[in-house]
Amino acid sequence: MSRRYDSQTTIFSPDGRLFQVEYALEAISHAGLALGILAKDGIVLAAEKKTTSKLLEVISREKIYKLNDNICCAVAGITSDANNLINHSRLEAQKFLYRYNESIPVEQLVQNLCNLKQSYTQYGGLRPFGVSFLFAGWDQDHGFQLYHSDPSGNYSGWKATCVGSNSSNGSSFLKTDYKEDITLKEAKSLAIKVLTKTMDGTSLTSEKLEFATLTRDANGSIVFNPYTEKEIDDLLKEEGVPSTATQANP
Repeated sequence: MSRRYDSQTTIFSPDGRLFQVEYALEAISHAGLALGILAKDGIVLAAEKKTTSKLLEVISREKIYKLNDNICCAVAGITSDANNLINHSRLEAQKFLYRYNESIPVEQLVQNLCNLKQSYTQYGGLRPFGVSFLFAGWDQDHGFQLYHSDPSGNYSGWKATCVGSNSSNGSSFLKTDYKEDITLKEAKSLAIKVLTKTMDGTSLTSEKLEFATLTRDANGSIVFNPYTEKEIDDLLKEEGVPSTATQANP
């Protein structure tokens, strides 16, 4: 039945479904896990890198990006689609800064991007973007905020959530262990715990992981801190995650 209704995004099936949007969501479910945790003093973003190779020269991050001075994001899905939308978001943020001489509110930037994503589900000749975003940001009106958006153009605010492969298992761990007054340090520990239990493979290493935090310093400035491989290794060691060398030589 779906074959008659999945050739275009503008055609609803008799039971009210848009199959191309569902296919985009399916593509995201095969991507590396990305998670975000909202703490009282910051936000943690972490993401699994699916494609790793000793021959690959790492020249940039592929899962966590800075959009503006007060906003960053983690992505799960098709990287090329994400790059397009990230460039759009950065441009909109700079337009707002030029016009009003202040950083764009977090939800306004999320809504702007979701309007673009929704338009790609409504017009012929286009396909939905095969990527989901976790937006982390801070503004004067609402403080620290965490949002999730999907290919349909919907977005929602979260205290903790994850997208990508094994996201249902990850969400279950977050529901069990998340608490309202969680600190940034505890949020980092929870992120490592969830990734350890949900990532495919034998061990969690810095080669398979991207990690970042968004906090405020003593002067009130927003600080985006993407972790280096050494900092990730130190964090894993601190959390008691066994390294590859430890597992190889018990």
